[in-house]
Amino acid sequence: MKRLWVTILLFTINAFVFRAYAIANPPILFPKAEVLNPYTTRIPFKLVDHLIVVEAELLDKKGNFIIDTGSEALILNSVHFNAYYPFQKKTTNASGVNAVLDFSYEKFIDEFNLNGFKFENKVSDIINLSHIETGKKIKLLGIIGYSILKDYEVFIDLHLHQITLTKVDKEGHPLSDKIYLEKIVDSLDFTLKKHTIVIQGFINNQSVRFGLDTAAEFNQINKSIHRKALAFFIPKQRLKLNGASGKTIRVLAGKLHRVKLKDNIYFGPMYTVLTNLNQMNEAFGVALDGILGYEFFAQKRTIINYKKEKLYFIDYPIAY
Repeated sequence: MKRLWVTILLFTINAFVFRAYAIANPPILFPKAEVLNPYTTRIPFKLVDHLIVVEAELLDKKGNFIIDTGSEALILNSVHFNAYYPFQKKTTNASGVNAVLDFSYEKFIDEFNLNGFKFENKVSDIINLSHIETGKKIKLLGIIGYSILKDYEVFIDLHLHQITLTKVDKEGHPLSDKIYLEKIVDSLDFTLKKHTIVIQGFINNQSVRFGLDTAAEFNQINKSIHRKALAFFIPKQRLKLNGASGKTIRVLAGKLHRVKLKDNIYFGPMYTVLTNLNQMNEAFGVALDGILGYEFFAQKRTIINYKKEKLYFIDYPIAY
């Protein structure tokens, strides 16, 4: 039986959290970032399997950060950043790419510097991510989630392997009008449930609710989805998947057909796994029929605007 290591949203558990205030927090630097203007920066990324990973440096440590819209917070790997003060204990739910991690701590970040962009007074979770490092064979410093991305218009471009961040005002209007060389060809409204991007879509003509997650290496559909939608999931094989906690589950993998978000926004068959999303739905407080991840971004060059709750799309170049 084929065995894969993938980052997939599987479970959510309660974690004990301790607040820790750092005495000194040097900035996190992205040495390969390109500043386009005072409000816009472009960061190249690499794909590690199907994860979007940017290179960064913090406290003289060089490593990688995963870009994860499914994660609520900025997360630092306790393997590399293990200084905290264990007090002010509380209980919380871990979520996102790290949904199943057992124990986390919080750390107050005075300043997060993105090649001239400053994110001030941010709280980061400190969690052991060693199993992801082992599975992906990378030095992983942390995960960049919603708490960092929400104040920016985020262009995820799998064609050029780069992410562009543009500062927006409180209504979501970009502070610069000279950002994209390509033309925006379409847009779509979404609903923000806490930190989860929820999209109303269709499988054939059956209405479904998708979550959008840059760190979902495979699309996922819920086992309890309506049979009229499930009919368009064509299973190909059974896989063993290791979740973020190292727990292994068996799933059906195949192709999902006839997915569309509206009449003019549709997708070719997408590699998808059939799994149980009930625990994730309970944790996130939203009933999702599926998760759209890498396969979505591979077909759509996508701009996310959290303030406006809107997605914009730029066409892939036509190959001649």
